[in-house]
Amino acid sequence: MPSSTSPLPILILSTSLRAQSHSRILAQRCRKELESLGCEVRWIDLAERELPFCDAGGCYGHPHAVEVREAVEWASGIVLATPIYNYTLCGQAKAAIELAGKAFTGKVVGFLCAAGGERSYMSILGIANSLMLDFRTWIAPRFVYATYSAFEEGALVSEEIEARVVELATSLSEASRSLVPTD
Repeated sequence: MPSSTSPLPILILSTSLRAQSHSRILAQRCRKELESLGCEVRWIDLAERELPFCDAGGCYGHPHAVEVREAVEWASGIVLATPIYNYTLCGQAKAAIELAGKAFTGKVVGFLCAAGGERSYMSILGIANSLMLDFRTWIAPRFVYATYSAFEEGALVSEEIEARVVELATSLSEASRSLVPTD
């Protein structure tokens, strides 16, 4: 397990392709909190990297797929920031999970979700179940779900959502340090 003095390796995977993404705003706030907790944070923004379509073949050797997989392997904890579309996470998030695959085994994963409305707040459960069952991933129970009302002019304005981001960062770092062995 990581020693209490070594920086904890955390990956933030921002999966929205939208320029003023609300999930990216949440991820940036989470990054700030994780760094204040002494974590070593690696940031991958899929708006800056095109992932290949999953074809059960050559897609796994694509340079961006390899980059994502190696970053997941490196991390003890992963924050997955995603918009919610049609009651599920975005396609880029699904592709990243598929392309990294078994690299998620035994990791702690937390979710930052941004959606247009309040009714799809449980939409992340399907992928959480898949990660737990397929890869024995630990899921941080306090995921963040924010709607448009939490943001104004490109900024997070909801104190409640900000407190939940801080709570996620804290619990993810504590769980990662406790549950995930490192070399």
